[in-house]
Amino acid sequence: MIKYALSCDHDHAFEGWFGSSSDYDDQAARGLLECPVCGSKGVRKQIMAPAVAGTKAQRSGPAVDPKVREMMMTAMGEVRRQVEENFDYVGDRFAKEARDIHEGRSEDRGIYGEATPQEVKALVEDGVRVAPLPPAPPKKTEVN
Repeated sequence: MIKYALSCDHDHAFEGWFGSSSDYDDQAARGLLECPVCGSKGVRKQIMAPAVAGTKAQRSGPAVDPKVREMMMTAMGEVRRQVEENFDYVGDRFAKEARDIHEGRSEDRGIYGEATPQEVKALVEDGVRVAPLPPAPPKKTEVN
């Protein structure tokens, strides 16, 4: 396995694990890489310091304490729940509806829905305030 530091064209940094460098190249060429923050397909490798053979790598614990992670997931779930209960779902009409609200052609209200990375970029460039909705928590399944 090989780990790459990646970022998208909106400067969101994240890492990706691949079976080999050719696996990364293949997935990138096929357009399969996507930013986990905004969904952008404009993903690229970042400069990384190589691991030098012969040095002893120190194992570190989890990046985030499990209790802190659980609190973060709970808070993000609450944000999502509040949006779903109090905002209007507009589906794939999100970009058009957000622009119409911003320009006064539609009722001023909270909305949520889906937009392509290109639509989000255009909205942001035009001063329309948008933010990604935290992802839904994974469904817990019973293991037999």
